[in-house]
Amino acid sequence: MDMSDRKNADETASDLLGSAAQRAASDLLDLAAQLAGLAEDLKALAAKPIVPPSTLLLEPDDQPRASSSSSFRGAASRVS
Repeated sequence: MDMSDRKNADETASDLLGSAAQRAASDLLDLAAQLAGLAEDLKALAAKPIVPPSTLLLEPDDQPRASSSSSFRGAASRVS
């Protein structure tokens, strides 16, 4: 490799490195913008009161049922 080839290779590598650095900086700015949006969403959620399930208005058909694990235990005891 002569000196002109080496100089061209160095310039190409330098250009690629600069391009990669610009891309990384752009990606970091995008990530920062997404995180800022997430922070705003979390702030809005934090401002809302938490309503316990017992105070929600449920229709009689919407009442919580026994969990499937307790039903499974009952069925298992009948089988054995």
